[in-house]
Amino acid sequence: MVAAAALRVVCCGGSPLHGARAVFSADARYLLCTSGDFVKVYSAATEELVRVLRGHGGLVTGVRLNPHNRLQLYSSSLDGSIKLWDFTDGILIKIFLWSDAFQLVSVKLTKTAGQDVEAKEFSVVLEGVDASPKCTAFGREVYSPLAEGWGVLGYSKVFFFVKKHEDCIATGHGDGKIRLWRNFYHNKEYVFSTLHWHHDRVMDLCFSIEGTSLLSGGVEAVLVQWHSGSDCKKDFLPRLGSAIEYISVSSDGTLYCTLHTDNRITIINSNLRFSKSIQGLIKARDVKTGLVVDPRTKALVLNGEPGHLQFYCLQSDKQLYSLDIVQQEYIQQAGLNQTDLVKVAFSAQGKWLATVEEREEEPDLELHLKLWFFDEETQSFKLNTQVSMPHDDHITAMCFRDMDELEDDSLILVTAGKDCLFKVWVILEDTDPEGKHVAWSITCDFVGSYHNYQATNCCFSEDGSLLAVSFEETVTVWDSSTWDLKCTFCHPPGKIRYVCFGRLTCSKYLIGATDHGFLCCWNLLSCALEWSAHLNVVVLQPDPISEHIAAVSWLSKESSLFVFKPNEPRPICIQRNLCKEKIQFAAFVPRDVPETIGSEKYLWLRRSQLYFLTDTQELMTFSTKPPEERLTVSSKQLAVEESLPVTPFSLLLGKHRHQQSQGDIDLTKVVRNRHEQDSPAVKELLHTPAHVLPSASFLCPIFINSLLISKEKKSAEEVADEVEMESEEAEEDSDEEKDITEMEQENIKPMDLLGEITCKLSKAEEKELRKVRKMDYSWISAF
Repeated sequence: MVAAAALRVVCCGGSPLHGARAVFSADARYLLCTSGDFVKVYSAATEELVRVLRGHGGLVTGVRLNPHNRLQLYSSSLDGSIKLWDFTDGILIKIFLWSDAFQLVSVKLTKTAGQDVEAKEFSVVLEGVDASPKCTAFGREVYSPLAEGWGVLGYSKVFFFVKKHEDCIATGHGDGKIRLWRNFYHNKEYVFSTLHWHHDRVMDLCFSIEGTSLLSGGVEAVLVQWHSGSDCKKDFLPRLGSAIEYISVSSDGTLYCTLHTDNRITIINSNLRFSKSIQGLIKARDVKTGLVVDPRTKALVLNGEPGHLQFYCLQSDKQLYSLDIVQQEYIQQAGLNQTDLVKVAFSAQGKWLATVEEREEEPDLELHLKLWFFDEETQSFKLNTQVSMPHDDHITAMCFRDMDELEDDSLILVTAGKDCLFKVWVILEDTDPEGKHVAWSITCDFVGSYHNYQATNCCFSEDGSLLAVSFEETVTVWDSSTWDLKCTFCHPPGKIRYVCFGRLTCSKYLIGATDHGFLCCWNLLSCALEWSAHLNVVVLQPDPISEHIAAVSWLSKESSLFVFKPNEPRPICIQRNLCKEKIQFAAFVPRDVPETIGSEKYLWLRRSQLYFLTDTQELMTFSTKPPEERLTVSSKQLAVEESLPVTPFSLLLGKHRHQQSQGDIDLTKVVRNRHEQDSPAVKELLHTPAHVLPSASFLCPIFINSLLISKEKKSAEEVADEVEMESEEAEEDSDEEKDITEMEQENIKPMDLLGEITCKLSKAEEKELRKVRKMDYSWISAF
């Protein structure tokens, strides 16, 4: 019996990766960056996420390597703590608590027993410092906070400080200029030189390890490398995607790292050659498509870069790929009306994708309906058909008909618009006479309206036989085979905001939510109102594989969740105060393996996971597991072999090992039991950090014993062979024993009976003696 656990709201992705400057490990194999309340460890060679450091209760504001132990990491957070980690093993070593107003201080981190330590010894360096970490910089040498020459400058601009052959401070300004300040020590009159390339604000600066070059970045998405502080000697790496927020350099100077405003991390070689890219959830300026699930990959699909669709993987917290829908260059200029992506829908199997893009320039409106077909060879969507101006006004809703249970092969798409019409588009397959080429054509099969009201929503029933279209305060139901109007439902006051059909055992119900705070359920068989509730629903999302429907309400700046079945007016689950932000969209994602749920109250989470997006574009979900059980295998144990790059030699070695394992399958069966027993000891030896291992003389006997093969258990063939050998030997022994006893009886002498008895031979000696007696010695008679 699994114990019941409370339902918790957890952040599952979308946290900004550019919240603070990232750092490389000492060997430049790993990249450590902040992500909301977490610290993430990425492989610099493979881009894979190898560990997540969880433990902070607030936004992580910075990470730094421990200068005395390069395998340890310090992280600071708005929860008032500084945590010391062993990032290779994900072990939280110590917590330093801090509770004071924001100011620049020097804190002494004492080495005391216990994990929680209160930081009491500190000295104030400067008050009124800007909260941005870019407004504070430290020299490469260690300075006393009270001594003259403390390497901190509150310039209220972006700057960085370097100490190499000369003292120099670089500052970036809002007009795109970079100034290099010198001679500011020892009461000398300072001087500065100016570098200028950026046309807008310089967002970050970073010196190289040698101090001979300076890296700068801004809104141009171009990394600029200035050599020897000269305005004439500079190199560029353009088209990095979005504005550069932070720049980092590895300790050996071989790698650079840029953090971008679109939640992207770019790893660059020191020769300004692109190496790797890690793309998180892009926070679009305005999510108009909502949260849509790709049936093929189970990825979340929503607005990404301007004019693009991003396919976001929930398991790895990374973007799978981005699809360019608009296929136009986006101009970075305020006030321009540019083409925007507003609607998206997938077919049931995910082979077809429909998108709507619009560009509004008073008094004209440009609309484009595009159909994309998934290409198996390229594993991407390709544009198939484009329809210009499918409606005379904005398109408000769009959906495909599920064709799983239908006999015909036609694909139907329905669009609803503010022009008071809904249109039915039929996609047919056209084959040439020779049957070599297949083409698809789209035609408008039906146009419907209702009392000249604006069409606001549309959806199909589970079997595709009925279509529901809402016209302001009225919901109309249409037969999808003849497009006849069957019935209408109305529950004034208020316009219909959402509408959806029930599924499985609740397929006879139709659910609607109004903008005046009513949630209604109608019975399609009796054409009557089944029940209604006074609830201000801002999100209504049905589960595609169960009868459950999730409704999110917003009242008094508080979001609440209500999960119900249409045939039961009482909610199954009520969760209040979900988050501080308003929830914009939600989506059910089917699970690969059903979850084990201990409480009947949360059984609706067994087969599907509910995700929702807030107005700050934070992606949240629900969990019944405690935080320690939610850790993945990769975050519990650092698998070094998974983070290594795939080379031809590794592939060849892997193939050789696979063949060897196939050839030695019999030996594997014999060794398996012993290997499984001793595997924990071997794993502990191989994966424990070297600085905490016992001496080699102590570990060597344990490791050698774990490799020995036990002889206690024998296979059936070995046992059968031994039984046959024993039976043959027993027969030989019985015959020889008879001969020996007869000979002994003939050769017994009285003196032997009276004297001492001679010692008996061992079994081995007796067997050897019997072999000698059986030998043929007739050849001796020839002499």
